[in-house]
Amino acid sequence: MSRPLNFDLIAFDWDGTLYDSTQFIVRSIQAAVVDVGGAKPSDEAASYVIGLGLMEALAHAAPDVPESRYPELNQRYKHHYMQRQHDISLFDGALVLLAELKERGHILTVATGKSRLGLDEALRAVELKGRFDGSRTADETAGKPHPRMLHELMREFDVPPERTLMIGDTTHDLQMALNAGCASVGVSYGAHEPDAFEVLKPRAVLHSVSELQTWLSAHA
Repeated sequence: MSRPLNFDLIAFDWDGTLYDSTQFIVRSIQAAVVDVGGAKPSDEAASYVIGLGLMEALAHAAPDVPESRYPELNQRYKHHYMQRQHDISLFDGALVLLAELKERGHILTVATGKSRLGLDEALRAVELKGRFDGSRTADETAGKPHPRMLHELMREFDVPPERTLMIGDTTHDLQMALNAGCASVGVSYGAHEPDAFEVLKPRAVLHSVSELQTWLSAHA
């Protein structure tokens, strides 16, 4: 197995990057806020917080909900999300992409704003257990864009920042990579509009899993 061209470690965001869950998360956030008496966030406001730690995301999306009701808000979000989480799937082509990267010798990891419980459940649901070499979640490290997730993954696998690539669909992902001294790639088919990506200096902004696969084959 040959050594990867430029990046030994590839860290993927989960929701909106590998997992086609953006719209469902938006609807779950909106329903949770309304349940506790807050004003329904716009689609833009609800999608902006995807990728952050859950409590930080809910607080940002519901500025009119008092902090004393955050635990209830959290529970209502989980209620709405859990109702249909098994109806959500990987983006088309994601499994083939991961298999190809694994075959080429990349260390594959996940760096996500999901909870550990939520990520493990998602991995089981889509039969991905064991396909990744490591993962970090917001509740066990620090929420994005803090670089702790990437720092821990790099230490775990003894990979320097210049050999690490972060792939994500939000400005939080790309800012985290910049904070960690890593390269990044943005994908435009998730939660955030790609117009905001340029200032965060991604190596590329790609518009489908197929485009991502082609770019990684040539550059990773």
